[in-house]
Amino acid sequence: MLLLAELAKGVTADRVGRSLDVSGRTVRRRLRCICDRIGVATAIEAVAWAARRRLI
Repeated sequence: MLLLAELAKGVTADRVGRSLDVSGRTVRRRLRCICDRIGVATAIEAVAWAARRRLI
């Protein structure tokens, strides 16, 4: 959920990656897995999904 929380703040995937010590590509891949798991198509939808459930 840290990934979604950072994206909700407007932080880029590359910057999130740097703060987590992984590449931006890894962040985007993890985000894609999150989206697939919760059944949404985009990162914005994933952030909205998490916010509606008060996870972020």
